[in-house]
Amino acid sequence: MRSPSDAVDRPDLTQPPAAAPRRRLSLAALPAYAAAVESACLSLGAIAVALLLFGVFVALGGHDPIAVYKALYVGGFGTRFSIEGTLTQASPIILTALCTAVPARVGLLVIGGEGALVLGGLAAVLCATAVAAAPGPIGALVALLGGVCVGALWIAAVGALKHWRGVNETISSLLLNYIAIAIFNHLVEGPLKDPASLNKPSTAPLPEAVMIGRFLGLDVHWGLGFGVIAGVLLYVLVGHTTTGFALRIVGGNTRAARLAGLPVGALVLLACALGGAAAGLAGMVEVAAVHGSANASLIAGYGYGGILIAFIARQNPLAVLPVAVLVGGIAASGGMLQRRLDLPDATVLVFQGLAFVTILASEALYGRLRVFQPPAGEGRAA
Repeated sequence: MRSPSDAVDRPDLTQPPAAAPRRRLSLAALPAYAAAVESACLSLGAIAVALLLFGVFVALGGHDPIAVYKALYVGGFGTRFSIEGTLTQASPIILTALCTAVPARVGLLVIGGEGALVLGGLAAVLCATAVAAAPGPIGALVALLGGVCVGALWIAAVGALKHWRGVNETISSLLLNYIAIAIFNHLVEGPLKDPASLNKPSTAPLPEAVMIGRFLGLDVHWGLGFGVIAGVLLYVLVGHTTTGFALRIVGGNTRAARLAGLPVGALVLLACALGGAAAGLAGMVEVAAVHGSANASLIAGYGYGGILIAFIARQNPLAVLPVAVLVGGIAASGGMLQRRLDLPDATVLVFQGLAFVTILASEALYGRLRVFQPPAGEGRAA
């Protein structure tokens, strides 16, 4: 005899099986990569929109947008010479972009890379001059440490003002840029001025043994190598270590970090110091590989360019590398636009501005596009 429980427990084999619910196609089904793919797609889409807007801009000026796009490509990536120029342009902005990207992991928007760069370059000159009698490698190492330490301390001051005094880090880092440039100009044009530099005030030239050579046989200085190494190391630190995990917790929820017992102040200072060290290293490389001394040419806007790179890369230290090469190629193509199409060299700055605006606008779409959303009933990967 069948019991009532048998009727409930045994399936009715005479009925066809129920159809499985249809799953909507979603890139979020790959949780480990969904956030990275979404960030990359939004950044590329924003750059594409910026290119279209830039084409409209040059068309209104009576130029052929297709010819402008072609000149951008040829000037940045079309030949070996242009590629080396692109990599040279990318070298300092990789490091200054890290000055914005790393503090962003603890929730700070720091835009003080320009000040850290110029003071890092000045400190490198002073340190190298102080040990001028030492062998070349030692002098170069001392110059590197001087630039890195001064840059780290300069941006760490931003973190200290934010954590202990509640000063907005964006405003303080911007104002510190002006202070750094004023200090730099005062010293270079005053106490540290080389009497031999008549038309362009500068410090005494670096010893020849301290100057940095080429990178891997290319006509590109070692700043590129330093930038790649720094980007990879900071990516590993932020994304694959317990310290990086703690930094991300502080950036996500400071109160939760305090409740978990994390040293929030120390972590904020660490993130800012690492970012400042990268910018200070950029200053050291510029004086030791390009200018040979500290002078006004060091104030070239690389710190502000790094802000754009960091935003396009969405504060990812590893993504900073290809983005810096892309933007460096656009910057390097300014001369091509001027020679072939009679456009001002600064035309590329218009494109950079449009890219910055479209990247900021694309933030409103992050997490809202259906293709990147997890299927119903599944959580989104952190």
